[in-house]
This record gives sequence, C-alpha cells and structure tokens, in this order.
Amino acid sequence: MGKTPVKDQKDGRKEKAGKVVPPPGSTPAPLKDAFSWEEYLKETSSTPAPPGCFRQARVPPSNDFKVGMKLEAHDPRNSTSVCIATVMGLTGVRLRLRLDGSDNSNDFWRLVDSSDIQPIGTCEKNGDMLQPPLGFRMNASSWPMFLLRTLNGAEMAPVTAFKKEPLRPPQNSFKPGMKLEAVDKKNPYLICPATIGEVRGEEVFIMFDGWRGAFDYWCKYDSRDIFPVGWCTLTKHSLQPPGNSVTLPKSLQILPSSPSKPSRRSMQSPYRLLTPLPPLPVRKGVRGRRPKSETLALLKAVAEAAAAHNGSVPEDTQLVPRVHKKRGPKPGSKRKSKILQSPAHLPSIQVPQESPPSHNSVVSTVCVYVNKHGNCGPHLDRKQMQHLSDHFGPGPVNTVLQQVVQSCIDCAYQPKVLLSALQNDSGGGEAVKVRTDGGVRVLRLPAASSPSFVLRFLETMCRHLQCDNLFSSQPFSHYTAYDRNKSGKAVCTTNQQLE
Repeated sequence: MGKTPVKDQKDGRKEKAGKVVPPPGSTPAPLKDAFSWEEYLKETSSTPAPPGCFRQARVPPSNDFKVGMKLEAHDPRNSTSVCIATVMGLTGVRLRLRLDGSDNSNDFWRLVDSSDIQPIGTCEKNGDMLQPPLGFRMNASSWPMFLLRTLNGAEMAPVTAFKKEPLRPPQNSFKPGMKLEAVDKKNPYLICPATIGEVRGEEVFIMFDGWRGAFDYWCKYDSRDIFPVGWCTLTKHSLQPPGNSVTLPKSLQILPSSPSKPSRRSMQSPYRLLTPLPPLPVRKGVRGRRPKSETLALLKAVAEAAAAHNGSVPEDTQLVPRVHKKRGPKPGSKRKSKILQSPAHLPSIQVPQESPPSHNSVVSTVCVYVNKHGNCGPHLDRKQMQHLSDHFGPGPVNTVLQQVVQSCIDCAYQPKVLLSALQNDSGGGEAVKVRTDGGVRVLRLPAASSPSFVLRFLETMCRHLQCDNLFSSQPFSHYTAYDRNKSGKAVCTTNQQLE
C-alpha cells in the first residue's frame, strides 16, 4: 500500500487522500465505551499518523471466513513451515487460527489480507509439502494419515475469502508523538491506542497509552499489527481504551520511552533523560495504571529532556538498575516454617478507576486459566492449588473475578493476608468471604466493567501474594509454564471471549 488513493473495482468510488474509507455496504460500528479518538486527540494535543504510513488497505476488506473453515498458514514459530489451520474465531477483519495437530495455547491472529494465509492446495500447486506444526502432538510418521483425516469432509475456505496484501509504504514516514492503534503482542486479541515513541531507520517504537512500559515494543514500520486511528471502528473491532489519559503540552512533540521498559528491548534514543526516573516497582510484563504522582514526574522529566534536546547529552548516561525482587521458596522447602509478613505491613491493592459500564453495552466475559506448575509464592498452599479447576469461566467478568479471588483466599495459609488488601472504598461487585480469628468477614470486590479490569486487578493481587505467572488467558502445560517463568512474561492475563 502506498500513499496513492485506492479506487474500488466494483463501484468505481474514489476515496479522498488521507482518509480511511469503510468497505462498500458497511457502516462504521459505534464505540461501545466512552472513548472518543476525536476528544482524546484534542485532550492530548496530538495528531494521528497519516493512513499512508501503514501497510493497511485504505478500504478495509470484507471478512468472508467462517468458524471451522480450513486453510493453509505459516507456522508463526517456524515461518518456513506451511501447515493446515482452522479458523477458531472472527473479530472485524481478523482471524483467530489454530494449527491442526497443535493445542489452543498456540493460537494466533491474522488479517484476512495477510500473506501468511492461503487456500488449501496452494502448497501442492507450488510443489511444496504441508508440514506438521512445531510441537506436533502425535508421532511424526502418523502425519500423512492425520492430514487425510483432517481434510476429509472439512469445509475449505473459498479462494474469494483471501484478499491481496496491501503494498508496502515506500518509506518510514512515522514521527515521534503520532497516534495510532496497535495490537498488544502479549494479548494479541486486544488492539489499543498507542503512540510512536521513537523512530530508528525502518523501525518504530510502539508505546501503549496509559500503560506501563513492559508492553511496549519495537516493530517494522510496515508491520501488519499497527493501524491508523479509527481502524477499529471501521472494521467493527473492539478498541481497548487507554489506561490513563495524559495531557501533554502543545509544544511537546517528542515522547520518550518509559523508564520501566526492560533493558533487553531498549535501543539508544536520540536523547535521554538528564535525571532518569527510578524504575516502577513492578515485574516485567505487569500491566497497570501509572499513579498521578509518577505521571507528573514523568511529564516534568520529558519536558526537561525536550528542552535540552538541542544540547549535548553524555553518551555514558546510565539508567538506574531495576531492583530484582526475591522469588518464592525453593521446591521442597517447608512453607509452614516461614515467618509470614504481618497483614498490616502489606500494601493494599490499588483498584483501577474505570467509568461505570453502560447499561446498553454487551456483558463482557472472560476466561482465566490456573498455572498449577508455577510458583505459588509464600502465601498460597501448593497442595490446595492442585485441587482447583484448570480454569475459571468463560463467564461474566464479575463472576469470574469473584471465583478467582475466593479461590486464592481459600488456598492461603493465612487468609487474613488478603484482608487488608481487599478492603477498599470502591465495592459494588461480588462478595468474597475471608476467615479471620474473629470469624468470617464478608467483603465486596470492586465492580468489574471489562476484561482489562479483571486483568489489572489480578496482576495487582499476584504481586501482593508474591506469586509469578499464576493466571493466564491460555491453558498451561509443563513446557509453557516453565518457559514463561524464565522469560518473565506477564503475571496474569485475561481473555475476552471472541469466538
């Protein structure tokens, strides 16, 4: 896709340059929440990235796929292999795909006009062979028979459902400070408002508005996972609102990357903060709102850095090293001999503030899986955790949140550990029971209005319990559990049901 306006082949309509045009016969989906790009751009004194910067169709294609259809797709973990895949879900013009012979922990998302998908039979026409997916659950010798059984009587996706991939923009035209919509790599079913934080050659740094830096990432400027402002509305895809709106000065055009960004992702910036902010007290991959005090401090530091942008900046400026937290006890150690921290000294859970849910909105659902092979921390009984269900939900967000929190209370060595953390002034949700020396206390959880609210609440609770990788949106296996612990990914995530 270049900057040239695209003409529709069917009705000869010609779009105006710089505008994103909805597909013929479709109407833009109204936003289900209070978020408005127009108001948000005014509040932040920001400008959207021009549509010509993106490798996306100016006229969004139609989604003619159906759940259950078969197609050929490149294995995202081994791009040289082409496998059989099944459409497991649809949202907007995106497909949730699962490689046949793999489990649902490796589901991935592709656009209908992606070059990574093709009709059944394309491999054979090109003289190539279909390969089993990485981690094929059966013996490799059984692959040919498995392939025959899989395709026998299956519904193949029609050739007309596959759209031609847009052309690559001729150059990287992004500039720091531009707004866009981007896929959350750690929760790929989510698309969120974001900002271009930095531009280096053919790469851009994506910063999610209002979230901690662990979810930010670098990508190519022609990535298919970034979209112009308003793309979600045009394609009827849900857009997650920013975590915390920040109004920037009009004169400020350059935005730095978050100081809490993991060092292994960092690249040298055009300028660095003269007085680096201390790292946020969170683990890498933990998502949450930035407190107002930190936001103001960040804006002040950014303004100072922007003012000194034309001056010389020392090359040996170092960021404050991230403080490593202690892990839970080693396997085999006696947990009962541990001296537990007094509940009075434990930090309380800061409930994220969200706007009340609209009565006209669709009830959000969520599914939370339990990691029974990971670190339960010093406060939870591993044996009790083994008796829990493998997952909670899918179900209404308030119900699932209550079930997960109540299970953690029931599995705690001292349930009162969570008592002070769960006491807050924003009740209104489901009730949980906590056993104390004086009897049973009934506490009200905050009312959850979205899956992202459940996500942030459980992340905070996991940090409070000092447990790592306890919940996830994907089913856990021995391999994925240990692998996630090593890589330090998100403590817990939730999954909005899209199927």
